[in-house]
Amino acid sequence: MNKIEILTCHCKKVHVELKLENGIEELVRCNCSLCKRRGSIMAKIKLKNLKVIKGNDQLSVYKFGKKQYAEHFFCKNCGIYTHHRSYTNPDNYEFNVACIDNIDTFEYKEIPVFDGEKL
Repeated sequence: MNKIEILTCHCKKVHVELKLENGIEELVRCNCSLCKRRGSIMAKIKLKNLKVIKGNDQLSVYKFGKKQYAEHFFCKNCGIYTHHRSYTNPDNYEFNVACIDNIDTFEYKEIPVFDGEKL
């Protein structure tokens, strides 16, 4: 049974529906030059289970380096990173766990770090 959560940016102009087949799973941080600056806790989700339901026109995309890395989506109004297409597994998105209102990311103490510095 899928649990549905809605992820929003800070200004609430972007809403993303998440179909969480097994709840929030595979939490991770990344130490690449972008992720270490934003400090997000991310969780993985299959492409088919993430759908922008409001504000697609409010999203901007950022790709860095040789533009071969993941597409990072953020609200062009409030600047909040909402999700990105995984570089290492293009069948997945990763989403910003803190964008789900009823989640307290400070409860998560031991989050593995993906070594993105080597990409």
